[in-house]
Amino acid sequence: MSLTAMDLVKQAKSEINEISCEDATSMLDSATVIDVREPAEYEAGHIANALPIPRGMLEFSLNSHPSLTNLEQAIIVYCKSGGRSALAAQTLQTMGYQHVYSIAGGFDAWLQTNN
Repeated sequence: MSLTAMDLVKQAKSEINEISCEDATSMLDSATVIDVREPAEYEAGHIANALPIPRGMLEFSLNSHPSLTNLEQAIIVYCKSGGRSALAAQTLQTMGYQHVYSIAGGFDAWLQTNN
């Protein structure tokens, strides 16, 4: 049986913590935020102070960010609509990060909530 990308996202979402934009906003002062979209998407607009780490480079980029050395810190990830960030959150958990959250609905939802 083969799986589609959406199957993988659905599986990831069953294993991660998705949070609302409101909950993410309340955590911004104490969490590290990672934008897993592509560089052009990030440049077009992003959450203030978010680290731009594209999903495809996530596993390879963690060690180059001093703010990501503590596996117990809160990390919020987001993408455009929530699929890539769900996969990223699952990966971060697999790599040992203990408090990882994905914004439900991604940056699209963030814009709707914060405009």
